[in-house]
Amino acid sequence: MSIPRSAIRESAFVIIFEKSFRDDDLEVIFDDAMNSLDDDKEIVLNEAVKKLVINVYENVEEIDKIISKYSDKRSIERIPKINLAILRLALYEAIYEEKVPVNVAISEAVIITKKYAQKADVSFINGVLGAYSRSLSDE
Repeated sequence: MSIPRSAIRESAFVIIFEKSFRDDDLEVIFDDAMNSLDDDKEIVLNEAVKKLVINVYENVEEIDKIISKYSDKRSIERIPKINLAILRLALYEAIYEEKVPVNVAISEAVIITKKYAQKADVSFINGVLGAYSRSLSDE
């Protein structure tokens, strides 16, 4: 059975968020997540999720520079970890995943934000990603 891209994305977000609290290697975090998935049918941990998470962290420095550039109200250190995880995932997909259009990455980030973060965070996430998107059309 094929897992929808939205489920892969949401699961990757959960792992990225978890990593923001831990210094452990991703493999340790993947193992811990695998051991805790028994009853949670919404979150999956397959090779696609792992690959997405690994790719985000392989590019995290460049992604964080972009977040810093377009987050004019908050320094990256002051962005809540949940928002940072959402932004990292969305920007990774927008920049590196050719099959994911920027507007889809933004839309999916907003959906995840509405589900997991505070109401006010939706505007922040949308603002940062929208500013990034507009910068692409200026090039």
